[in-house]
Amino acid sequence: MGRKFDLVVIGTGSAASTVASKCRSAGWQVAVVDSRPFGGTCALRGCDPKKVLVGAAALIDWLRRMNGRGVHGNDARIDWSELMRFKRTFTDPVPKQREESFAKAGTATFHSEVHFVGSSSIQAGGEVLEARHVVIATGAKPQRLNIPGEQYLTTSERFLELDSLPGRIVFIGGGYISFEFAHVSVRAGAEVTVLHRGERPLEGFDPDLVGQLVQRTRQLGVDVQVQTEVKAVERKGDHLVVCASTKDGNREFEADMVVHGAGRVADIDDLNLPAAEVESERRGVKVNEYLRAFPTRQFMQRVMR
Repeated sequence: MGRKFDLVVIGTGSAASTVASKCRSAGWQVAVVDSRPFGGTCALRGCDPKKVLVGAAALIDWLRRMNGRGVHGNDARIDWSELMRFKRTFTDPVPKQREESFAKAGTATFHSEVHFVGSSSIQAGGEVLEARHVVIATGAKPQRLNIPGEQYLTTSERFLELDSLPGRIVFIGGGYISFEFAHVSVRAGAEVTVLHRGERPLEGFDPDLVGQLVQRTRQLGVDVQVQTEVKAVERKGDHLVVCASTKDGNREFEADMVVHGAGRVADIDDLNLPAAEVESERRGVKVNEYLRAFPTRQFMQRVMR
């Protein structure tokens, strides 16, 4: 028999912490499990650290636009290493603070890999946790591109930990991650290229606004290439080469770093969902109208009705 809880939450990001807090306040016995430092993507590896970089880039942009209009900012520049040290003053304290918050609320914490061993049983390190309810809040990860040389790609998470900024950066994918990082990088002095396989980037956003953004991005010096599908990434000496197909034929782009900005998928591959008889898809766990997962056999019965 394992340790029993009313609720086990897998993950310690914003969603996980909110659910755990509300259920603990209602008197439930709650446990949280995470194999990574407590805090999740937004606080540690995404939104919050990115805002520090974007804030610095926005300041540089304002200074340059106001130059000659009563403001003299020609010497303003981003010191990347110093900016990263400043960023870490926000992110480094988070895991300890988050764990202390859980402890204060009486929430049990587990630092380990986790996977299902039954419909309501979870293996967390050397312990089995039995729960009436389980919340999967593991977040997302970069999707696999299945191209040769994929091991040379830098993830957005690694980008946010760079101690120095490479001189030439290629971003694969024309989503918001690529565009935000591209704007930061070009204002920090890098030579930047964005490769997008579709006819226009940011396909889920308003076309007119995207058109203005692409125009402004190019004016800043970013080389935005559309209808350009990456086929492989190769290492040649001290640099990388991105091999792509375009409407005009094959083309190569040289870079010191190639960043994966081509989409993310649910981080659920290692949870062993079949043991819980839970269906999943590319976007994550299949749920009903109440955002509840249900066993595979129940799902099949509903489909067949």
